[in-house]
Amino acid sequence: MRASLVQLEVSDTESADDRRARAAALVRGRAGDDLVVLPELWPTGAWAYDDWRTGAEPIGIDGPTLRAMSGAARSAAVWLHAGTVVERDGGALYNTALVFDRTGALRGTYRKIHRYGFDTGEAAWMAAGRDVVTVPTDLGELGLATCYDLRFPELFRALVDAGTEILVVPAAWPAGRREQWRILVRARAVEEQAVVLACCAAGTHGGMEQAGGSLVVDPWGTVLAEAGAGEEVLTAEIDTDAVAAIRAELPVLRDRVLAIPAPGAGRYEPS
Repeated sequence: MRASLVQLEVSDTESADDRRARAAALVRGRAGDDLVVLPELWPTGAWAYDDWRTGAEPIGIDGPTLRAMSGAARSAAVWLHAGTVVERDGGALYNTALVFDRTGALRGTYRKIHRYGFDTGEAAWMAAGRDVVTVPTDLGELGLATCYDLRFPELFRALVDAGTEILVVPAAWPAGRREQWRILVRARAVEEQAVVLACCAAGTHGGMEQAGGSLVVDPWGTVLAEAGAGEEVLTAEIDTDAVAAIRAELPVLRDRVLAIPAPGAGRYEPS
């Protein structure tokens, strides 16, 4: 599989329409790839909270990002994880990922479950998703997660239990925590014995400098490709057969103990 992560620069000075056009052109330029990935909330900016409600869009034919990304995927004949958008559904907002097939058909959506910001930011503005989402493709089963989800390994274990071989994680991770980003991406690859494609935004928006540093990591935790801090397209050739081979060679997933007793339960008491 040949995959490209489009580490798009997101700024407060570029309009959402201009950025959509630029992102679509970058995707169209990836003809010959199998899978292309964009970052989190790139149309509005993941930290530009004040723009979310005005920039929110429906997930349907009237959504400007969906139209642009569907056309780009079809033009390049690639599977496209188009990052995430601010989805408007009635009065609620969601941080929603979009996955298109090679014909431009929308094949999967994922509403981010873990919202960053504690009592402010995303946690205050966005509703939480509820569903663990995988998307079957001719490349393998894609498992969908977004940015802050990386800190919650139980979601990734649920994705593996649902058949995931390739984990796709768009993000808008802050530059000040870039090393944590790198550690967590590699950890999810090792513990789930899966390929991880983690695409972070570049640039600065809402006053927050982005980490960049997009990563392609194999099931051993080996970094196959890593981006710098600025806008770039990171491309890697990935052996997807390695997932099954590594899981057979080191079958740690088979050895899980699913029900671990609470402290003190079953404790030996001498007579």
